[in-house]
Amino acid sequence: MTPLVAAAVLLAAITHASWNAIAHNIRDQLLSFTLVSGGGALCGVILAFFSPLPAAGAWPYLIASAAIHLVYYALLMRSFHLGDFGQMYPIARGTAPLVVTVLAAVFASETPDGRQAAGIAVASAGLLGVALWGARGARTAGDGAPAAGNGGPHGLALAAAVATGLSIAAYTVVDGLGVRASGTPVGYIAWLMILQGFVIPAYALATRRRALVVQLRPVALRGLLGGFLSVCAYGLVLWAQTRAALAPVAALRESSIIVGAAIGTVFFKERFGAPRIAAAGLMVAGIGLMWHPG
Repeated sequence: MTPLVAAAVLLAAITHASWNAIAHNIRDQLLSFTLVSGGGALCGVILAFFSPLPAAGAWPYLIASAAIHLVYYALLMRSFHLGDFGQMYPIARGTAPLVVTVLAAVFASETPDGRQAAGIAVASAGLLGVALWGARGARTAGDGAPAAGNGGPHGLALAAAVATGLSIAAYTVVDGLGVRASGTPVGYIAWLMILQGFVIPAYALATRRRALVVQLRPVALRGLLGGFLSVCAYGLVLWAQTRAALAPVAALRESSIIVGAAIGTVFFKERFGAPRIAAAGLMVAGIGLMWHPG
C-alpha cells in the first residue's frame, strides 16, 4: 500500500463517516436514504457519460453488489433507527474488516500474515468491548428501549449493527473482485450507483406518493450532499482496491470509526464514555496492525 493509496483510503474514511452522520441526522430514515441513494444515482449517471462501460466480466459482480447494497441500506436504516450513531457506527464498521480478511483469503487468495492475524484478534477484542458496553447500557436503561446518548444499544439494535457489518464485508469483497475485472474503476462506481440508487427512491414514491415531495423539501440539500459524499467515499475505496489487497484497504478504511465517534460526541451530544473510548481505541489499534506492513 503506497502513501497515495493510504491517503485516498483515509480521505474515504472521513467522507464515509460524514455521509453516515448526515443520514443519521435526518430523523425520517426513508427520506434520508431516498436522498442519499438517489443523489448517488444521479452522480452515477453523470460519471457514466465520462467513463467506458465496465468489462463484461464485471457485470455479475455489479449486479450482486447492487443487491447486497440494498440489504446494507435496509440494515443501516434499521440500526440508525434503533441506536445512537456513536454506538451503531463503530460496531457496524468494526465488524467488516475482520470478516473481509477471511473472505479475501477464501475468494481472492489473500492470506494475512502474522501481524495481520494479531490485528484481527486485537480488533475483535475491541469490537467485543464496544458491543458489551452497549449491552450493559441497555440493561441499565431498564425499559428495553435504546438509551439515546447515554446507554448502549439493545439486542435488536446490536443485531442490526452486526448484520450491517456482515453486509459491508460481503459487498467489499464482491466489489474488490468486480472492480479489478472491470478495467475502469470510474465506470464501475458509476454503474454500481445507477443499479442500486433508484430502488429506494422508487419505493418511497410508491408508498408516500404526493406527500414525498413535501417531506423531502426541508432536508433535500443535506440528503443530496450525503449522496455525493457516499459516491466520493466508495469511489476512493474502489480505486484503492485495484492497487492494494482487500483486507488492508478494508481495515484502514475503518479508521472512520474514530471519526464517527467524534461526530457522535460533538454534533449529536452522545456520551461515548471512557470504557467505550478504550474499546474503540483497541479496535482501531487492531485495525492498524492489520494494515501496517509486517
